[in-house]
Amino acid sequence: MNSIVTGEFPYIHGFSSDEQSRLIRQARMFETTLFSRIDYSEASRLLEVGCGVGAQTEILLRRFPHLEVTGVDRSEAQLEAAERNLAQSAWCTSRYTLQQADATDLPFPDRSFDAAYLCWVLEHMPSPARVLSELRRVLSPGAVVYITEVLNTSFFLDPYSPHLLRYWMAFNDHQYDSGGDPFIGAKLGNLLLAGGYRDVQTEVKSFHLDNRQPGKRKQMMEFWEELLLSAADQLVATGKVDTATVEGMRSELQAVRNDPNAVFFFAFVQARALVY
Repeated sequence: MNSIVTGEFPYIHGFSSDEQSRLIRQARMFETTLFSRIDYSEASRLLEVGCGVGAQTEILLRRFPHLEVTGVDRSEAQLEAAERNLAQSAWCTSRYTLQQADATDLPFPDRSFDAAYLCWVLEHMPSPARVLSELRRVLSPGAVVYITEVLNTSFFLDPYSPHLLRYWMAFNDHQYDSGGDPFIGAKLGNLLLAGGYRDVQTEVKSFHLDNRQPGKRKQMMEFWEELLLSAADQLVATGKVDTATVEGMRSELQAVRNDPNAVFFFAFVQARALVY
């Protein structure tokens, strides 16, 4: 196995048990929107890069019962959680393999897989182009790739919440300073073309929640607060925000949750491409 990373790496949300649980809930909340046009019906051997705690792996195995999934991640803690989570689902048995690996130096021969899946992964990578180049190496001709990524400039909340917006900008600055890219969704088309992929397609997907879906809006607001707070300790420790901003952000989120006319909007980008 080449370039196995034995230690943890900077990750804006951390690796706590609470964060691992949040990732499971996130996958379930986003599943319907995220998988609405994903089609692996012609694939059999899929590589999931950045499988984390196995939240997306479970969905892939459930939705596509013919797939064999190999999941790789740099974090030993996440892989251990993935093993526990997947062991709880009978339909996952014997259909997945988990391996610790560096996405820029995958421990697989050329043309090992006929499909690939990446979700909320490239935003954390200092060299996304290298990841996509290495991914193409291990994919066979005709392989299909789906990549879903953030576009954090799209976030909108009403009523106006100044502490939250300051916190959100600090959140994005910290991710960028740590070698990630919170705006990478808009760049997927260029990255895939430069990486030698063909038939590149992108689609903007969004959550626009208002009085038409008050239950989903409340659920999303609660989840979003959890997501934001997962980075609070790091942001305070690095001086990106102070505790007053954190508390102000929490108060504003509470006020928005209780506002009968609140609006939540967030968009992300999903790309599909082929390997020739």
